[in-house]
Amino acid sequence: MSFIIDKQTLNDLNIFGKNRGESVYSLFNGTQTKGGALILEEIFRYPLSDVTEINKRSSQICFFREKGVTFPFRGELFDTVEYYLSNTDNRSRLAPEENKLQQKFRSYMGTDTEYEQVHKGVLAWIEIINKLDDFVQLILSSKGGTPYDADAAEIRDMILDFSWASVEKEAKKLSYTKTAEYDRILRYEKRDKLKELLYFIYNLDVYIAVAGVAAKRGFVFAKALDQLQNKISIRGLYHPQLKSPISNTIEIDENSNIIFLTGANMAGKSTFMKSFGISIFLAHIGFPLPVESMEFTLQSGMYTTINLPDNLSMGYSHFYAEVLRLKKVAEQVSRTQNLVIIFDELFRGTNVKDAYDATVAVTEAFARKRNCTFVISTHIIEAGETLKELCGNINFVYLPTVMEGSQPVYTYKLKAGITNDRHGMMIINNEHILEIIKGSESFTK
Repeated sequence: MSFIIDKQTLNDLNIFGKNRGESVYSLFNGTQTKGGALILEEIFRYPLSDVTEINKRSSQICFFREKGVTFPFRGELFDTVEYYLSNTDNRSRLAPEENKLQQKFRSYMGTDTEYEQVHKGVLAWIEIINKLDDFVQLILSSKGGTPYDADAAEIRDMILDFSWASVEKEAKKLSYTKTAEYDRILRYEKRDKLKELLYFIYNLDVYIAVAGVAAKRGFVFAKALDQLQNKISIRGLYHPQLKSPISNTIEIDENSNIIFLTGANMAGKSTFMKSFGISIFLAHIGFPLPVESMEFTLQSGMYTTINLPDNLSMGYSHFYAEVLRLKKVAEQVSRTQNLVIIFDELFRGTNVKDAYDATVAVTEAFARKRNCTFVISTHIIEAGETLKELCGNINFVYLPTVMEGSQPVYTYKLKAGITNDRHGMMIINNEHILEIIKGSESFTK
C-alpha cells in the first residue's frame, strides 16, 4: 500500500507550487539531466511506504553528501543517447558489408547525417560507460563498505557486457566498421540493459543533487522506525523557505497523539503546521529535511486542511466545504491506521457557538484514534479548556504573543498550555481602524 496524500495536501504544503517556483520541489530540483528531473518528480508524487526503502535512500544520499560526490557525466550526453536509443528502425541499422566507396565518400564529406547521428550516439555511450565504470569502482574500493555498494555492484555486473568500451576510451572518431559493430550491440542487442543503466544514472543524478542541497542548507536525515507504536519525534523543526526561521521541538506518541495548538493571528500557527507537514512528507521520501533530528514510525498517509478554498462553482459555502473535507478525512481515519491529520482553524466558516461545539466533538472523537496523529489549531480557546477534562492524550501547546507596550511581538516558539492572548481589539486600535471609519463618516457629512 502506498503513502496516501491528496491534491489539497500537496497544495497546502506547497510541495509543487502553482508554477513550480518557490515550492518544496524546487528546493531540490538541481538535477543535471532531464531523466533525473523526471525521476525526482516521480519520487515526490509517490512517497515511500517501506521502512527499509526509506532508510536505504536516506543513507545513500547522506553518503554522497558526506563524500562531496559530484555528478561524473556531462549533462548533454544524455540527450544524445536518448535520441540514439529511440531510433530502432532497422532501416537505420548499419551493416559492415555496406561500407562501400559511396558510404566512405558521404562520411568523408559529412553529408551522411543519419550515420553521423549513430556515430555520435556510439561515442556518447562509450564515454558514459567508461565514466560509470570509474565511478562504481571508486565506490566499491571504499574501505568499510558504503550504502551504495549493492547498487554499484549491480551496475558493475551490467557494465561487464560492455568491456570493449574501455578499448575506445579515448576515441574521438571510429571507423565505419567499428561503428557498425558497436551500434549493433548497443542499439539492438543490449538496448534494454542500456535503459536500465540510464535509470541507475538518473537516480544517481537525483541523489547527488539532493545531497548537495543537504550540504548547502544544513538539512539532516530522519530515521524511520520499524515498530508498531505510533511515534514522531522532531527536534529543531523549521520551515525550509524561511530566511531566519525559529525552530521548535515536538514529541508525539499514542499517549499524546493530538497536538492542540492555540495562539493569536500572526503568531505562527499555520507556519508551524506547514513545517510539520513538510517534514513528514520529506521523511517519507527519504530526503533530508529542515530539522535538527527526527525519528518516526511509518505513516500510512497525510491529509491537511490549511488553505481550503470555497467551491463557488458547486455553490458551497466555506463552512460546507470544511464539513465535506472533514467527512473525507473522517472516512479515511475510520479505515486506515497511522494517518497524519492537520486542521488549521477548524470551523472558521461558522459562528462561535457552533465552532466551539463542533471543535470539542470532533477533537474528542479523533482522540479515540490513538494510532493516528492529529494537529489541530483553533481560536476557540474555551474548547481547549473543555477538552482538558475530556481527553488524556492531548498535548496542549500555544504560540505566545508578548506585548511591548501596545505592540504585539511574536516569539514563534511553542509553549505548553493554552493561550490566554486576547489582543484582537488592541491590534485593531493600533491600526486606527475606528478613527478611519469615523473620519470617513464626518467627510460624507
